Amino acid sequence: MAGKLLIIGFGPGSFEHITKRAREAIEESEVIIGYNTYVDLIRGLLTDQEIVRTGMTEEVSRAQEAVRQAEAGKKVAVISSGDAGVYGMAGLVYEVLMEKGWRREGGVEVEIIPGISAINSSASLLGAPVMHDACTISLSDHLTPWELIARRVEAAAQADFVIALYNPRSGRRTRQIVETQRILLKYRSAETPVGIVKSAYRDRQHVVLTNLRDMLDHDIGMLTTVIIGNASTTVYDGLMITPRGYQRKYTLGAEVQPLKPHQRLQEAAEPWALRQWEAGDDEDDWDEEEPDGFAPSAVREADHGGAAAAASAVREAERGGAAIAASAVREAERGGAVIAASAVREAERGGAAIAPSAVREAERGGAVIATSAVREAERGGAASPLSLAMEALRLSDRSRGVETADSYSAPPAGVLFRQQSIFELAVSPGVAEKKFTARQMLALADVVGDNGTMEYTPHHQMIVRVPTDNPDEITSKLRQEGFLLSPIGDVAQVKACDFCNGEKGDAIPYAEELNKRLGGMKVPKELRIGLNGCGMACYGAVQEDIGIVYRKEKFDLFLGGKTIGRNAHSGQPVAEGIEPERLIETIENIVARYITNGHPNERFHKFFKRVKEIEGYRHQDMPAFTIENAVCGD
Repeated sequence: MAGKLLIIGFGPGSFEHITKRAREAIEESEVIIGYNTYVDLIRGLLTDQEIVRTGMTEEVSRAQEAVRQAEAGKKVAVISSGDAGVYGMAGLVYEVLMEKGWRREGGVEVEIIPGISAINSSASLLGAPVMHDACTISLSDHLTPWELIARRVEAAAQADFVIALYNPRSGRRTRQIVETQRILLKYRSAETPVGIVKSAYRDRQHVVLTNLRDMLDHDIGMLTTVIIGNASTTVYDGLMITPRGYQRKYTLGAEVQPLKPHQRLQEAAEPWALRQWEAGDDEDDWDEEEPDGFAPSAVREADHGGAAAAASAVREAERGGAAIAASAVREAERGGAVIAASAVREAERGGAAIAPSAVREAERGGAVIATSAVREAERGGAASPLSLAMEALRLSDRSRGVETADSYSAPPAGVLFRQQSIFELAVSPGVAEKKFTARQMLALADVVGDNGTMEYTPHHQMIVRVPTDNPDEITSKLRQEGFLLSPIGDVAQVKACDFCNGEKGDAIPYAEELNKRLGGMKVPKELRIGLNGCGMACYGAVQEDIGIVYRKEKFDLFLGGKTIGRNAHSGQPVAEGIEPERLIETIENIVARYITNGHPNERFHKFFKRVKEIEGYRHQDMPAFTIENAVCGD
């Protein structure tokens, strides 16, 4: 019988902000899976459910374990703070299901329970900063390339969005928030209001109201949401408020409105709004407009008044010394006309030579009007709304002393923010071979290129990361050069010594067979199987999760080594003299037990300690040592 997945967003963390359905879903679940902190936050709602808790950055293992348990027939709750569909677990769970070929009909049932996201809870503590168009941007570049994040920040800054920054800074990621501030200051005043909210509606809640210039002077971490206002956001009596735009439509201070309700939505009262289709309109009446309806009132003015509108705009520019496109943008914001666009359309329709003359007039008056859109019009080409908008932004930047590229070249359709695929794999010369040839290194460098990376590891492998949509091409090239390729992450890896450059090679066939059967196999947590070819064990096999030492034509076995941390230790010697014909089966059975009964992200030495016995090999409690804190405090 198929189980059920309940993907729950429980809001900021306080019980009063958890929805009724979220409470019910937690109570009816048999298994609760979540990040340690999230489990602690809802502990008051837990009864006798099985709890699977993991650390930070282990979202994938949580999603995989949830699907596995649901497929076994259990009702499983996967918990996220905020809303599970906003940087939460909902997407990851669906990705795991998609990889397994899941279908809504016949597969495990999935229910998404929404919660209050950080942008909403933080905004409520600051006042009303998200009253106009807004966006959320995560500054974590663990899963998204920083170059793409920076482009999104820049686009949002240019478009004057209110911006909510998630995951702004961590212990290791400190530059991202600094770079974000630098980008924002190119387009926004240093006095732009900024709200910083840490642990909203939790015990350690902290709220700061500052500005864009001083925001980095305050504590910002992983539990912080940063909300950056737009050009109209203001601070009033300690509150951060973004006007909704009603000042244009209503006179807020008047008891009697100058416009009746039925008049407020008329075109004359909203000159900044997009013209709508009306009954009786013929499509031919709209031929002069861009296909997507880019038709502000200025275009209609140019249609009705001919060249006069554009000419008057040029004269205005001559008097003010401002760039036409920038003034047009400001006019549009105030409800005026977008003159630059109308001039371009006049030129496109073959009317008076507005664009060329406007350029010459403006050049004499000190204004920079020669946009790429106008040049396109002079050549008889058509300028897209996107190119016009980008050109206007460029000239607006220039009027404020911000230099950008002279022209905008539109990207191919659909690739403005195309998701980039990064192919990751481990590369080595072989299980027992530790030497790269010059030819192999050249091939590796050619595959990685300028945009990829190679990372040396202590596990006899190079980790290669390459931006590509064609991984088969890469693996084919590397295999042709004799490389051994392996997946990375929570997989089994066989680490063998060099067998004294092959002089003590009796155990090499066993290492290669283990790699063939177990190498790259998915396990609860990365698993190292060390195999050394003599009793010297100079490659440290006994320090690995599973250690194998070839000695006197037989094998000794060590389980539960710990290679890192101040309490690192060797594995426990559990067997001596294992016959060679029994070795492969024994190791396969141990790994199979770990895969079946290990918890997500549970390291093998902890698993061995928890289950006490594997394949008849018993765990022995080690003496406990008291480790004093280092003088440096680390």
